[in-house]
Amino acid sequence: MHLASELDAYAHWFVAPKPSSGGHFLTLTLFAECGNTARIARDTTSVFLRGVVAEELIYDARLAVSELVGNVVNHAVPDRGKAHPGCCRRIDVAFKLYPKWLFIGVTDEDSTPPLLPMGDVYSPELMADISEAVLPDSGRGLLIAQRVATAVWWTPGERGGKTVWCRFDLDGRQLSEPS
Repeated sequence: MHLASELDAYAHWFVAPKPSSGGHFLTLTLFAECGNTARIARDTTSVFLRGVVAEELIYDARLAVSELVGNVVNHAVPDRGKAHPGCCRRIDVAFKLYPKWLFIGVTDEDSTPPLLPMGDVYSPELMADISEAVLPDSGRGLLIAQRVATAVWWTPGERGGKTVWCRFDLDGRQLSEPS
């Protein structure tokens, strides 16, 4: 049963946005050099999801978007063919909302694969005893996204760059159909 639901989710994520698919879609283009890029991404996430999914999911989705956009702002270096002197780095944020899933993708112009954390850095039993002082100052964004989302993965762009995806299973956390 679990495999069937994973395959169903994959099919919906991969399908091109069509009105007949029962999904609702939004794409937002931002620029890394703007001072309020992460805030705009978070606010757009809230507006897209408000009244449609539970508040806890909106909070988790906002957190994941903030971390993924922050990674682009702080770490992405555009591929040679996409870098232009004096130009801003483009960030595209895509939202795909289906009755069972929410997919969020953050696309940048850097083809370098992200370093997705594998497993727990620290065991859950030790986390209560570990001081913030021993946790790394950076590199926690994808770990946070993995904690709040059902799944996190990345896909290379056809002409360079990449997209980091998050999937949230709604599991009854959808309040109503988007208008």
